[in-house]
Amino acid sequence: MLACLVERLVAENDTDSIPDPEKDGVLKDLNIEGSIDYGVTAISLGSRDFGGLYSEKPLAVIRTGGADDVVRVIRRALESPTLTVAARGNGHSINGQAMAHHGLVIDMKSMADNNRIDVNVNSMCVDVGGGALWSDVLKHCVSEYGLAPKSWTDYLHLTVGGTLSNAGVSGQTFRYGPQTSTVTELEVVTGNGEIIVCSNSHNSQLFFSVLGGLGQFGIITRARVLLQPAPDMVRWIRVVYSEFDEFTHDAELLITSQESFDYVEGFVFVNSDDPVNGWLSVLLDSNQAFDPTHLPKKTGPVLYCLEVALHYNNNHDDPFMMVEKLLGKLKYLKHFRFEIDLTYMNFLSRVDHVEEAARGSGIWATPHPWLNMFVSKKDIDAFNRIVFQNILKNGVNGPILTYPLLRSKWDNRWSVALPKNEMFYLVALLRFTHAHPTESEINEMVAQNEEIVQTCIKNGFDFKMYLPHYNSTVEWKRHFGEQWGRFVNRKRQFDPKYVLAPGQKIFTRNHQF
Repeated sequence: MLACLVERLVAENDTDSIPDPEKDGVLKDLNIEGSIDYGVTAISLGSRDFGGLYSEKPLAVIRTGGADDVVRVIRRALESPTLTVAARGNGHSINGQAMAHHGLVIDMKSMADNNRIDVNVNSMCVDVGGGALWSDVLKHCVSEYGLAPKSWTDYLHLTVGGTLSNAGVSGQTFRYGPQTSTVTELEVVTGNGEIIVCSNSHNSQLFFSVLGGLGQFGIITRARVLLQPAPDMVRWIRVVYSEFDEFTHDAELLITSQESFDYVEGFVFVNSDDPVNGWLSVLLDSNQAFDPTHLPKKTGPVLYCLEVALHYNNNHDDPFMMVEKLLGKLKYLKHFRFEIDLTYMNFLSRVDHVEEAARGSGIWATPHPWLNMFVSKKDIDAFNRIVFQNILKNGVNGPILTYPLLRSKWDNRWSVALPKNEMFYLVALLRFTHAHPTESEINEMVAQNEEIVQTCIKNGFDFKMYLPHYNSTVEWKRHFGEQWGRFVNRKRQFDPKYVLAPGQKIFTRNHQF
């Protein structure tokens, strides 16, 4: 993993290695409705991502007019023995997953179909382009119809096809499953260069392969997503715990109870006045205060916050009684309860102000060595002692999310790999740097991530990487475990020449087993 920084720095300064499309001639007479960017323009558009750890120069970036253009691009790649194709959404990958070294990068946000968000009120569903942003889906569905998808991600400026190719998790996942569980139909362009409409009952093998399939089997150009009535308001609440076992007990109680909140998440924070990692990170409003004198005398280096939300409608619902009833079952520290009311759209868009502040300070454009993983319930206590309370006791200069999910809400026919236990925890280390980090500082973050992964392996934890990234077939085999054979067979069926998603580094062109 440390080598990625060297790889990034070499690629940034290697001006002689800019691909020459005229020399290669592979895009000659490619008749598409969209446009093609080459050279420096293509590199500026397709060689970076949010993670900032990798840089791969594409041959070209394709701004497609629609699914037919995607077909033409893939078929042109199939004519070459080496050319690959990567679908790029909003560039929010961490480890170069949407890049293609001297290949073709399809800019999914440019698709004309993204502007068509077709709501069917009778069927309670919406058809959206694979390159549409979830933030635009939210605005259109709520403002025009008073409806909304059931399951979300915390950050909404991600493409529909991008999150469905992974899973898409947030605080609603315990109830509705990840975003992949709310899709009833997909339009996919496979690695064979064919447009196929698929669902649970029609071309189902492709449907289940693509969901959580890391872009390996096809590019999602349209999705049909289930809707439900959108509430007017949300009561957003955070409560604090000093003991991890009480935090996990309450979180697990909420996600397994028939009567619960509409949203359940949690995070770890440092027991100090650190403005980024510490007490202040819990507050929901500038008028609120965190008084550490009310903490128990014997508290550890980190504390835990359970974050919940309850939906309600204006002039109809009074959330007070239900909130008190649900919170009354919990064992949080009574002096540490923080809450605010805000509109449903503002709640779902709550990360926007974080992005705005990060862009303003310059840290949105710096590297983000994030680590996302699923850890089995049976190992989460040990993970807390070794990782949260020791390795991460000083924080990560950003959120440390952790909250439980239910395996029963996930379909085992999807391509995503999960821990074996029925209940597992999301662990997400959302690291930020300062505006001008040194290579050494980034290396330390990457090394700490690797230390955590190796700790899980060494201790025999039941875990899986979420948004995974590996560099060898051995590591990918370990990741998929018993599902590896199925994953390989799906690749052979839907992308037999291994054209798609080279940035995942699972397969290469003319892959040999």
